[in-house]
Amino acid sequence: MKQEHSNELINETSPYLIQHAHNPVHWKPWTPKTLDLAKASNKLMLISIGYSACHWCHVMERESFEDHEVAQLMNSHFINIKIDREERPDVDHVYMNAVQLMTGSGGWPLNVIALPDGRPLWGGTYFKKEQWIDALKQIAKLYIEKPEKIYEYADKLERGIKALDLVNLNKDKPVFEKPFIDQALKNWSKNFDNTYGGMGRAPKFMLPNNYHFLLRYAHQTKDKTLEDFVNLTLQKMAHGGVYDHIAGGFSRYAVDTKWHIPHFEKMLYDNGQLVSLYADAYLVTKNNLYKTVVTETLEFIKQEMTASNGAFYSALDADSKTPEGHSEEGAFYVWTKAELKTLLKKDFDLFSAYYNVNSYGLWEQHNYVLIQKDDDTEFIKKHHITFDELTKKKTHWKKTLLKARNKRAKPSLDDKTLTSWNAIMLRGYVDAYRVFGDVNYLACAEKNANFIITHMLREDGGLNRNYKNGKSSINGFLEDYAATINAFLALYENTLDDTYLIRAKHLTAYTFDHFFDDKSSMFYFTSNEDESLVSRSIEYRDNVIPASNSVMAKNLFKLAHYFENARYSETAITMLNNMKPEMQDYPSGYSNWFDLMLNYILPHYEVAIIGHAAKQKVNKLNKTYLPHTLIAASTAASTIPILKNRYKPDKTLIYVCMNKSCQYPVSQVTEALKLLKD
Repeated sequence: MKQEHSNELINETSPYLIQHAHNPVHWKPWTPKTLDLAKASNKLMLISIGYSACHWCHVMERESFEDHEVAQLMNSHFINIKIDREERPDVDHVYMNAVQLMTGSGGWPLNVIALPDGRPLWGGTYFKKEQWIDALKQIAKLYIEKPEKIYEYADKLERGIKALDLVNLNKDKPVFEKPFIDQALKNWSKNFDNTYGGMGRAPKFMLPNNYHFLLRYAHQTKDKTLEDFVNLTLQKMAHGGVYDHIAGGFSRYAVDTKWHIPHFEKMLYDNGQLVSLYADAYLVTKNNLYKTVVTETLEFIKQEMTASNGAFYSALDADSKTPEGHSEEGAFYVWTKAELKTLLKKDFDLFSAYYNVNSYGLWEQHNYVLIQKDDDTEFIKKHHITFDELTKKKTHWKKTLLKARNKRAKPSLDDKTLTSWNAIMLRGYVDAYRVFGDVNYLACAEKNANFIITHMLREDGGLNRNYKNGKSSINGFLEDYAATINAFLALYENTLDDTYLIRAKHLTAYTFDHFFDDKSSMFYFTSNEDESLVSRSIEYRDNVIPASNSVMAKNLFKLAHYFENARYSETAITMLNNMKPEMQDYPSGYSNWFDLMLNYILPHYEVAIIGHAAKQKVNKLNKTYLPHTLIAASTAASTIPILKNRYKPDKTLIYVCMNKSCQYPVSQVTEALKLLKD
């Protein structure tokens, strides 16, 4: 039951923080004022971190943070701070590292007790009310009676946290060779699930950057076995319950090995990356399932996750209200047999066979999560109908169920806007346009780019992190710059508008000024203008989103070619070389780095197209999967180094270059493609 009074979170813009504004706990936001208060009062800080779509965050709120007994204990002994991890990934990263060091695991909600100076001393994830009360009482007592013990432990933990994020300069000469990747893949493939795709364990996260790399490597090396594994994974994900068969879009992960039962929240960053992945996979395979996934997912983004100004929202909650008014995970998405029979009538039997409204698709409490077992080719043979008949049936089923589902209580929307996540979704729209040629996709991408430029880009050339209700208050992190540069480069390659390329270069210059570490040749996650935390981290391991440093290194590789910039080129190589000692042991955590490594190991081309018909030729070229190619193009004379002095007013020429050496220019895309394959 929510309380009537409010705490300081009432003035925040994050939906997650506002959700806690009426707790009896005296929550405060993470601000310099709050941190100064902790030091001045010499009170321990209780730091609780979560996000709006986090199921167990809501559970702990109901059980503990809305409870007056718990609130009284917390208010008496601690300065209580609530943090939205999506707004402040820097703070989350530091305290997540601390909890992983202390307990061996982590997750959300993330709850940490820290000294008044911010150094952590105790933490964990979800706690039941009784456990939470006991722990807080013990820590409060220890701080009063034996504070020296607490400070001694915090000192040790601080050293451990700082050691976690150290990246040492690799002084060995950069040598990138194919056997190195082959050995990494040999190690990696031991964990492949050759029945359902993905890795052979639950929970199963999609990790799109893994499959971007594996798809590219399989294609370029003609490894049929690996390509089959990637396609198995993409098909099983698209057939599984992690994909919303009614309205499109993916949930965050599956709790089982067959991609059936999702953790029902839908995150913008997953869907942006998966659109890019499925678009590229379509180019390789021409599998219509992949096209459907892209089309339906972008329709979902348009309907549910897009603001009128072109900004993208962050997430949809996992929980929603049942008809009885209880908040339950997945309530919006699941079906009972009785509901489906009423809605689909005589089509129920065919529908239930297609989406497994049977023991295979059963979840709990007589609820079903739709999942496909057979692909459409197998299904039409088994049920003696044509492909056209099945397509019409599916369209009718989806329309009928969507109409019924939209009458239900919807999951909560986290309507804040984050720069990096917007840039990832922008890139997804650009990739969908590149592959399918739908100008509406490009229009959405450019509208979002305009939003970023208008609302997130500051006069000093830096980016802000967040935006809501006209407010943008948090300084951008490296991931915001890396993702935006990446998106702007993709926009340039597909629109030929070099203002995107110039903006990408200016943002890159800003990151060197404010994030670069001269000692390691890596980039810090936080700006040198931000207040210092326990540790200034360098994010380099790829996860559900590629590491900001791996994205930045790939950006530098491209920009080095566009502008013939030796510093960018040398930095990208050094960054990759720094990663090399760890890459083979845990390849899944370095897949974006491996993708960059392919640029140095296998042939990598620059294609410069210049002349009045450049746009049409770029569009035609993009109908082929070319992950090993960088495109620069202009319809007029250009001062960009890669295009300079190549314009001929009476013709459009295509220059195919590699290692600063160009083939004789050709005028037809078919001729250029032959040069790219040789």
